[in-house]
Amino acid sequence: MTRVREYLFSRIEEFGSIHISLIDPEEFYNDKEKLDNVISIINRSGSSAIMVGGSTVFDRSVIDDVILRIKRLSSLPVIIFPNDVTSISHHADAIWFMSLLNSLNPYYITGAQMRAAPVIYKSGIEPLSMAYLVVGEGKTVGYMGYAHSIPLDEPKILISYCLAAEFFGFDFIYIEAGSGAEKRIYGELVSKVKRFLSRAKLVVGGGIRSYDDAYDVAFSGADIIVTGNILESRPEVLIDIVRGVHDGGKNRLRSVKGKS
Repeated sequence: MTRVREYLFSRIEEFGSIHISLIDPEEFYNDKEKLDNVISIINRSGSSAIMVGGSTVFDRSVIDDVILRIKRLSSLPVIIFPNDVTSISHHADAIWFMSLLNSLNPYYITGAQMRAAPVIYKSGIEPLSMAYLVVGEGKTVGYMGYAHSIPLDEPKILISYCLAAEFFGFDFIYIEAGSGAEKRIYGELVSKVKRFLSRAKLVVGGGIRSYDDAYDVAFSGADIIVTGNILESRPEVLIDIVRGVHDGGKNRLRSVKGKS
């Protein structure tokens, strides 16, 4: 089944760019009232799906409980954002089947995926093939994944990785600055990367905190924008961020049609 993949693709076609909210289960597990409030905001915002995961999650029961509560409160697809095999929960709708291509540790390129594949197969959740690339600061995910982070001012390196990912056949390519990054991925870099992609959907995350940030990245070519850290501190800002994603995506679609 490819229900979530087809859903995401159709939403991208409709809006030009879509938003996905990221919930770190460790941040919300012990505060159900806070989680309920965030899910309510996500439902009202127009976000297209909910990712669940974090760089330091090791307790599967925490992920299971948070996913079950999310699914009671929202009809949006729930996608696991794994940090290892322990992140897999059969309660989710799908999982990013990710390879951290610029890791210095082969475990995060193919080893964890080999261990996870039979578990995912038996669980019946939908795998979504994704190349994962850490850029700039990288933050916790860069540290945990042994990433050889790609400098933000070296677009040729990032473009080369993204082309390799598309040639490998990944459906999604996620360029990640890290949760709470001071320097986000700017539209100019997104535009340079997008120019070389013909099929894979480009996902951008890290440091996006406002309508203007979201608009810039969406208008420049991001198919999906992910925000997570902002939900822990200022969740109400999500409404403006999603509006920026949709406005940027729709205006990009109009500009493309105008040129054709």
